[in-house]
Amino acid sequence: MSRARRVVLVLGLLGAAVMAALMAPPIPQDPAYHRLADARAFFGIPNALNVISNVPFVLVGAVGAWVVRPGGGGTARFIDGRERWPWMVFFAGLLLTGFGSAYYHLEPNNQRLVWDRLPLAAALMGLFAAVIAERIGVRAGIALLAPLVMAGLGSVLWWHGGEVREHGDLRPYALVQFYPLVAVPLILYLFGPRYTLGGAVLTTLAVYGLAKVFELLDGPIFAMGSVVSGHTLKHLTAGAAGYLIVWMLTTRRPGPLFERGVR
Repeated sequence: MSRARRVVLVLGLLGAAVMAALMAPPIPQDPAYHRLADARAFFGIPNALNVISNVPFVLVGAVGAWVVRPGGGGTARFIDGRERWPWMVFFAGLLLTGFGSAYYHLEPNNQRLVWDRLPLAAALMGLFAAVIAERIGVRAGIALLAPLVMAGLGSVLWWHGGEVREHGDLRPYALVQFYPLVAVPLILYLFGPRYTLGGAVLTTLAVYGLAKVFELLDGPIFAMGSVVSGHTLKHLTAGAAGYLIVWMLTTRRPGPLFERGVR
């Protein structure tokens, strides 16, 4: 299959996802989303485990930003120095997600939730742009980085602005969250890797998917002994997914395609 046809497949998937979102009815934020199973306070911290479990986001984000930092001082190595910028956005988004999520979980409500979702959307778009840069082309990934991040942030602001006017709509945010989970595996399948360990990105998405399952099972997991909730496990698992990216970037090397001159 030609390169152009492979790109058309990815764009066609986007078109189908957008059409599905447009055809669906508006999705307001369910107030029950804020009623998390584990509301225990420790050391004066309300919802303590859901707050403290955001520490991995901060640590992984800080370490990741350090290893991909500009100037070549980081331990991550890139064929093209421009490739580090989407990863920098990804890790900065993770770091800020840790703070934003902790702020939200101290007092869960829509006004605080926006500060959780904004950096998470930026992180997901950074990851998506990084995959585009490394699989489809560096120029395409860098050119799309800012528009993708703006789309991610815009989806959150669209929802939040609607909630303020009492007709919130989560469809754009759902598109931003879940389209990359489908598009990235397709891109990995259609386009050859520039580096070794390309499967680590797929593993990261699988671990993130597991985190979303934990989120859905928040109450049932907490009911199994009242030790830890599904939401707390979601934070820990998503943080582990971010660490897999750190490991990949600091361990991989240029792959056979690059060494044969396919760039």
